[in-house]
Amino acid sequence: MCETIAAVATARGAGGIAIVRLSGDKAERILKAMFCPAKSRDFFESHRLMYGSAVDARGEVIDEVMAVMMRAPSTYTREDVAEIHCHGGTVSAQAVLERALELGARMAQPGEFTRRAFLNGRIDLSRAEAVMQLIGANSVAAARASVRQLEGGVSGFVREVSGRLTGLMALIEASDDFPEEVEEEAASEELVGKLRSLIEEIRLRCDPRRARLLREGASIVLAGRPNVGKSSLMNALLHQERAIVTDIPGTTRDVLTERVMIGGVMAELSDTAGLRSTEDPIERIGVDRAKLATDRADVLLIVIDSSEVLAEDDEKLIRAADDRAILLLNKTDLQPVITARQIAAMTDAMVMEISAQEGTGIEALVEELSRRIAGSMEQDGQLMAERHIDIARGAVKKLEMAVSAIEAGLPMDTVAIDLREALELLGQITGENATEAVIDRVFSDFCVGK
Repeated sequence: MCETIAAVATARGAGGIAIVRLSGDKAERILKAMFCPAKSRDFFESHRLMYGSAVDARGEVIDEVMAVMMRAPSTYTREDVAEIHCHGGTVSAQAVLERALELGARMAQPGEFTRRAFLNGRIDLSRAEAVMQLIGANSVAAARASVRQLEGGVSGFVREVSGRLTGLMALIEASDDFPEEVEEEAASEELVGKLRSLIEEIRLRCDPRRARLLREGASIVLAGRPNVGKSSLMNALLHQERAIVTDIPGTTRDVLTERVMIGGVMAELSDTAGLRSTEDPIERIGVDRAKLATDRADVLLIVIDSSEVLAEDDEKLIRAADDRAILLLNKTDLQPVITARQIAAMTDAMVMEISAQEGTGIEALVEELSRRIAGSMEQDGQLMAERHIDIARGAVKKLEMAVSAIEAGLPMDTVAIDLREALELLGQITGENATEAVIDRVFSDFCVGK
């Protein structure tokens, strides 16, 4: 018999509804002791919402509520679960919770409902982690990735890879047990080919940059010398007058940051101080901060004024542009002095023509930004959690050691050890081989009531 736990499952603060959740063997008894159905008969059909009142020890009404009894095993935790839906806000929910605790429940620990779902075999550890990732998702793309993980995307990939590793270990055993039927050299060649394929597939799903973009969002930084139209471009991308726009060079003296959704991914858009040499101590601080922001950017928008001759500061930025950069030839609504072809001849980075003032080319720019930061994020099995990526990289190292052992002509027993260790590591992602300390750490990040 397990303890019955209780907690407020909804967020604190004002709201239409607050939910108090119970899970455990006493859930039904506690619910029946504190909930009076509006109908006179005792009607507690499983998974059917009932209208009535929550009452205290004296039978006085705490709140007008809805209640539902959900009997195991068809519940979130695979235990008996009861919920009382009262009016939102702190007072009613707290009073209902305190009554449940008086009747024998204890306060749930952070993540304890989901932990019970894991311990009772309803979900594996990666799916449990997906619950919290979904709650904390800050973008549509992150939410979609969390849902795929919750539906078993990561678990399915781990199971598929583990199954293939088990097959390779069987091949090693066959080459040892039946050398006359399985030629060792042919088996070695087959093993190396299949191991390298597995290594590549795991690496593909261990992209830390892609995982970070999903978890935290992308950093898009606008850079360029003063008065080339960076602030106008920021306002155009945000669809609001957020940055101050004047004809005075050096108006922006610090990094101005706003958040915007691009391609379903949350992006941090930063307008920086104009990059130029200056004796102004305040502007120099802004320039230093701008350089730091450009170094850390996921996408760098380098803005060039097409109505002016290229300055030395422009040329430095153009020649330093890497694969993160998009060179934007701005102010195309004015008489052009330089062309996109001239800029393209100086760099391998993408060049686009825009007019931030008129809005020309902004839609095409947003499409390119979406492609860069949101592309290839729909892949099943993409590892988002740092814990998963670290474990998968450890498994890759073991597989690489196995390949090296085969190529060095070491005994197949040695290779089998590396494969077995890789298999055990992958099992930590789903929780099959996770230690109690790892499980504790995973659920310590959860909110109470989930």
